[in-house]
Amino acid sequence: MLTLKDRQINAIKQMLNMNQPQTKALAAEPVWKLLIYDRVGQDIISPLIAIRELRELGVTLHIQLHSDRDSIPDVPAIYFCAPTEENLGRIAQDFQNGLYDVYHLNFISPISRQRLEDLAAAALQAGCVANIHKVYDQYVNFITLEDEMFVLKHQNSDSLSYYAINRANTQDFEMEGIMDSIVDSLFSVFVTLGSVPIIRCPKNTAAEMVARKLEKKLRENLWDARNNLFHMDATQTGTFSFQRPLLILMDRNVDMATPLHHTWTYQALAHDVLELSLNRVIVEDDNEKAASTGAKSKMKACDLDSRDKFWSSHKGSPFPTVAEAIQEELEQYRSSEDEIKKLKSTMGIDGESDVAFSMVNDNTAKLTSAVNSLPQLMEKKRLIDMHTKIATAVLNFIKARRLDSYFEFEEKIMSKQALDRPLVDLMRDPEFGTPDDKMRLFIIYYICTNMPESEYQKLEQVLKECGCDLAPMPYLQRWKSIMKSTVTNPNQYEGSGTKTVSMFSKLVTQGSSFVMEGVKNLVVKRHNLPVTKITEQLMECRAGGEVDDYLYLDPKLLKGGDIVPKNRAPFQEAIVFMVGGGNYIEYQNLVDFIKTKQTANSNRRIIYGASTLTNAKQFLKQLSLLGQEIGGT
Repeated sequence: MLTLKDRQINAIKQMLNMNQPQTKALAAEPVWKLLIYDRVGQDIISPLIAIRELRELGVTLHIQLHSDRDSIPDVPAIYFCAPTEENLGRIAQDFQNGLYDVYHLNFISPISRQRLEDLAAAALQAGCVANIHKVYDQYVNFITLEDEMFVLKHQNSDSLSYYAINRANTQDFEMEGIMDSIVDSLFSVFVTLGSVPIIRCPKNTAAEMVARKLEKKLRENLWDARNNLFHMDATQTGTFSFQRPLLILMDRNVDMATPLHHTWTYQALAHDVLELSLNRVIVEDDNEKAASTGAKSKMKACDLDSRDKFWSSHKGSPFPTVAEAIQEELEQYRSSEDEIKKLKSTMGIDGESDVAFSMVNDNTAKLTSAVNSLPQLMEKKRLIDMHTKIATAVLNFIKARRLDSYFEFEEKIMSKQALDRPLVDLMRDPEFGTPDDKMRLFIIYYICTNMPESEYQKLEQVLKECGCDLAPMPYLQRWKSIMKSTVTNPNQYEGSGTKTVSMFSKLVTQGSSFVMEGVKNLVVKRHNLPVTKITEQLMECRAGGEVDDYLYLDPKLLKGGDIVPKNRAPFQEAIVFMVGGGNYIEYQNLVDFIKTKQTANSNRRIIYGASTLTNAKQFLKQLSLLGQEIGGT
């Protein structure tokens, strides 16, 4: 079964193949071409296709649309960009300057009739109509970061953020623009998947606005005989399915604690402390020369994607497990390296003696296999070095900010367990994390408990003394009072608590590159976050609970209706989409949940999407801005 990422890669490869389906012959003899993209196009392609793969697909040069470009005749130019006025102006300029002999124009989302006419007029004026071979709407306006995870925007993602959707003075036309932008991208996702979903969402939220607009757009397309993008289900995707997917649209307000939660898994930690962005982190390259000369150490970009087996296996693992796994990989590598060294020394025994001759015969096969495995061995070493750098950087943050203790405390708060120390003592401890860390813990405590006013004031005073910025609180107080009046069960966190294992099995040895002393080894019991709980109820078609008042919209019905049909079979596939920003913690929780549901007969899948991907620092900043707006009124 093709993943969302596979399907988007196929769409991009077909585009790079001049919109011809790829055949074996074409793959062997690619047509050389140029790729010209804007920032949006670059963000879509970079997590999917490596530069080496672009070369294999015949792309000799990939350049920014708005950079200074020279004329390159005799090579077709493939444009991949959003149909904005600025981009179309630049394409018209290229026509005028006669930069290329052949133009293939691919728009990331559909170009409007008016803009297409303007472009045609520009081509007529430049006398290059015959040079334009194809104009395509590609419907790939989203960024796939994992096999089953996507976001809508990276550049200018603030325009779709929680702050943009919830700020007090957003004009109606601005809100319409935000919603239309989300709907266009979600429509692209379903064109790429080749299926029409059934939509569920909570009433009176931003998610409902998106749901209504998306339903209308899907219905109009389905009933448009000439432009129906979904009639090719059976032929194009090759996986015709009578089971339709469920699209669950949620509003970030459903769970405000998780985006601020200190985390304990590798990928989510990299996003929280190293600001993982488009599957890439920047870490300090601690080369020894820089350390010895006192020079400033360089920064190194590390790509983390599915081509990296270690990352694929361990991105969802708790950090101590990752540290152990790196250590094991290193030991395996060293033993392979020792084997090659031994072979080398064996080969060099006393030149021409009989012993050497007999050993050469025995060892030739061994040496051949060793030489053949050298490239894999070198690649393995590169990945071990890279993960050692990343994990060391993460470990330094854990130790400096006591992130393990924060994680443990927040899990206890969310699971209603008694705390070992009063919160006030923790906040007063100058060694206990940064002011932002303290603020995150305080907000989670505020959201998950019914704190008496006296305790609130006491903690507020302590936080001020610690230098914390209390700007988010006016907004959160208003949010909590609204949630209390509208939600039946405002405390939907169950957390799981943690079990602390006092010692790491292998890692406390001084010889290890990770000295984990002083860091707790927390074993987390699996539990479902609010988003996962809602997803489970809706996929199983269970009645009751907080999903009872979720709308039911089916774009395939000629007249829309909100009535949930009785006796529906459970859904095998769901797309969970978070309006107002998602995070890796929720994504990982859904991945873990669906693994427990897999059986020999049922291949269930969940795709997680979000308008943007937000780490705790960014979310806290947005809450501060919202709080300042209220505080200032």
